[in-house]
Amino acid sequence: MNEIILKLLEAVEFGKIDQKSPYPPQLRGMDGSHELTQQALEAGVNPQQILEDALIPAMGNVGKKFSENKIFVPQMLMSAKAMGASLVQLKPFFASGAIKSKGTFIIGTVKGDLHDIGKNLVAMMVEGGGWTIVDLGVDVSSERFIEALKNNPGAVVGLSALLTTTMVNMGEIVAGIRQFDPDTKVLIGGAPLNADFCKSIGADFYAPDPQKAVEYLNRLAS
Repeated sequence: MNEIILKLLEAVEFGKIDQKSPYPPQLRGMDGSHELTQQALEAGVNPQQILEDALIPAMGNVGKKFSENKIFVPQMLMSAKAMGASLVQLKPFFASGAIKSKGTFIIGTVKGDLHDIGKNLVAMMVEGGGWTIVDLGVDVSSERFIEALKNNPGAVVGLSALLTTTMVNMGEIVAGIRQFDPDTKVLIGGAPLNADFCKSIGADFYAPDPQKAVEYLNRLAS
């Protein structure tokens, strides 16, 4: 495999954003994902290869380590930022069709809830997995999710909630989505949720962590 690709995979996995970034200590002073992506593109590496051979496996490793409690949210955020520094340079290739998107993922924190760390992590992981993200932010009503679906037919929807007082709003949102399009796939996630709650509100999948969300979406895309 291309040496630049291997270095980029390592930089993203360990959260090395650019050469100036002091984190992680073992990569201090070395090129980060920003420089390495530039170098790969200048060397003529196919943008699709950058995504499939570096970013997707790197974030897969990060998600696996997070699921196994080998790393925690701060390390995951650093990896997501490193991935973001690479994706900024790849986005023009998504727009041109040079990189094929696996699909569109609409995500938002539900009505009444202003927490976004979990949502942002899932969005970053899913984007690094090759999906187009429509991030509606926080305090999102069923009407806004439906409007986003009208603009993105066939998209998958992700609902996030951190509070027991706002998770109940998920049922209303799922019902609204089902009324608009019964075939829309809806996944949910957040600290107070579980698979039983997912079933009770008619959602399709409960993701206990970002990696499980990515794995579910990849199954839909395959």
